[in-house]
Amino acid sequence: MTLQEQLNAYQARVENALENWMPEAGKEPEHLHAAMRYAVLGEGKRIRPVLVYASGEAFGVTPEALDACASAVEMIHAYSLVHDDLPAMDDDDLRRGRPTLHRQFDEATAILAGDALQALAFHVLAHDEKISVEAGQRVKMIDTLAMASGSLGMAGGQAIDLNSVGKNLNLHELENMHLHKTGALIRASVELGGLCSKDVDSDQFSQLSQYADCIGLAFQVHDDILDIESDTETLGKPQGSDLARNKPTYPNLLGLEGARETAQNLHAQALDCLRDFDDKADTLRMIADYIVQRNK
Repeated sequence: MTLQEQLNAYQARVENALENWMPEAGKEPEHLHAAMRYAVLGEGKRIRPVLVYASGEAFGVTPEALDACASAVEMIHAYSLVHDDLPAMDDDDLRRGRPTLHRQFDEATAILAGDALQALAFHVLAHDEKISVEAGQRVKMIDTLAMASGSLGMAGGQAIDLNSVGKNLNLHELENMHLHKTGALIRASVELGGLCSKDVDSDQFSQLSQYADCIGLAFQVHDDILDIESDTETLGKPQGSDLARNKPTYPNLLGLEGARETAQNLHAQALDCLRDFDDKADTLRMIADYIVQRNK
């Protein structure tokens, strides 16, 4: 199976799982539930859920046992995008090729939809019956996603990002920001897939975490490159938005060629982290390739 076929299969799978967990559009409060569904269902690369499936696959976990974690990370990701797009944050009008949620609905609904999606993600992890590990390991899953989402993870990274506009960051500071803002949830996605296994090898789990950090940074470096080289139609969001806001980026710090070299080095490091895994980790290897080759 090619990577695109595998991606399509995983994307379709998580789409079905998300549909099963989301409140029905006609259920009260209808406006809020419609906004939640708008934020989560439909367009999206689903990179984080795919990483859950691919990581679990590397440990021999069945897809059914991974659906809840895949759904939960996508709900957290969707909530973060809804809040990041708000006028008080990045003030974006376009997301995934269509109006941002606060433009399609209103700001108050967007805030509430993000709040509700965050809560629903943890409900899913706490209650899904197909997660077949012991209670202590399920608690570890919940803790992993919570830490990745909060002030020491994604939310903290966004705070650093907002405080860095117009400032000159060095490479270490830029990496620290993105390890939190983008990398934390990517790392959690990979770790959750491993935690769905009843027999988690601690050394391999550590290698998975390192792999996730590498592809998380590579993802952001490549995003920064696309923000310069791609176009709005392809990206599904405003091209050049980081430059317009005077945000610190890898191309600004390293130049385009330096940013490309950094992405390739991170890609090589990610693959090296999988050296002790067998062919069940091939999807993870192909995802590392995809992250630095994608066009949006």
